Amino acid sequence: MALYSTHKINFTPQTHADRCALCLNLRTMSRYGRLGGGWLLKIRRIVLGVDEADWLKVWNVVYGVRWDLAPMTVEEMRNMEKSPDFDSEGRFIVELDNQPVGIVHAYVDKFREEKKGFVRNFGVVPEFRGQGTEEKLAETALEELKNRGMKVAQSSADSDQEDIIRLWESLGFKLVRRFSLMTRDIVGLQSDNGENMEVVLKPLRRDADEDLETLNRLDNECFKEHFNWRPSPLERTVYFVREDPFFKMQEWFFAIVNGKHVGYIGIGIDESYNAEKNAKCGWVLDIGVLKPYRRTGIGTKLMSHGMNLLKDKGMTVAMLGVDDWNVTKALRLYEKVGFKVARKEVAYEKSIE
Repeated sequence: MALYSTHKINFTPQTHADRCALCLNLRTMSRYGRLGGGWLLKIRRIVLGVDEADWLKVWNVVYGVRWDLAPMTVEEMRNMEKSPDFDSEGRFIVELDNQPVGIVHAYVDKFREEKKGFVRNFGVVPEFRGQGTEEKLAETALEELKNRGMKVAQSSADSDQEDIIRLWESLGFKLVRRFSLMTRDIVGLQSDNGENMEVVLKPLRRDADEDLETLNRLDNECFKEHFNWRPSPLERTVYFVREDPFFKMQEWFFAIVNGKHVGYIGIGIDESYNAEKNAKCGWVLDIGVLKPYRRTGIGTKLMSHGMNLLKDKGMTVAMLGVDDWNVTKALRLYEKVGFKVARKEVAYEKSIE
């Protein structure tokens, strides 16, 4: 689904000896080298069910400190690994003198026909940056994607991460997309922004298979023209709505015109994030309107309804993510209903054939 997700992770600790034994028994799992100061660097594969704790030691330092994310737990990560589109291969960890200091996921989407792979969860803890570790991680990820049959690699960075952007550009990556994380205060929310007052909103029943099938069909139809789209399988929709480990509170609504389902919106609250950040923040998880019904006020109606729901649940801020170059000009809709850009992300691609 076209969601702005918070990628978190978790693990169960085992001894270093156990991890090394598993690592060395698996084919082509390790790379060794020396950094300045004589530190022994090792890049090895993550073993599913074994190394999640070490992965999270790095992830929580690199990503969990960001204002829009919260540290992840092992339980959350294990639940995330159950997602139908989760790729358990291609995850690497960097160790310096046996201490985890960096991670990367060379992600391959098994549902995508296009031979495009993704460099995700790329990061090194601050005190070990700028010593060549990032370059070795990037090279490892690109080699992994190529070995798994990918022809194009996509990477990303926050727009203010100048060092990471320079790294991708030095490796031949070219800018292909910009994304925005947007927020708005919903305390004084008004609902008079020109929404379509004729459309009927109907709640999705999370326990009704036919409603999830309808949501999946609408999602695929609404987003088939979008960047990085590929058909979303029904099992992915079912997993997210019923089992997502972060947005346990979700509500979804269909927009209906003359008895036809023509759009939808989902809102959610990540209670662990709010507790960690002492926040009252809710998310617009996803919104879509079928092409023939766009620019008729239905999107505005859905947004107004979703934000008012979050407000009624005690939230004071709403957040969402958007592709700046979205073919539907969604950024304009969000600005119209009061959202402002809080953070930018850039995406890069390069051929790896």
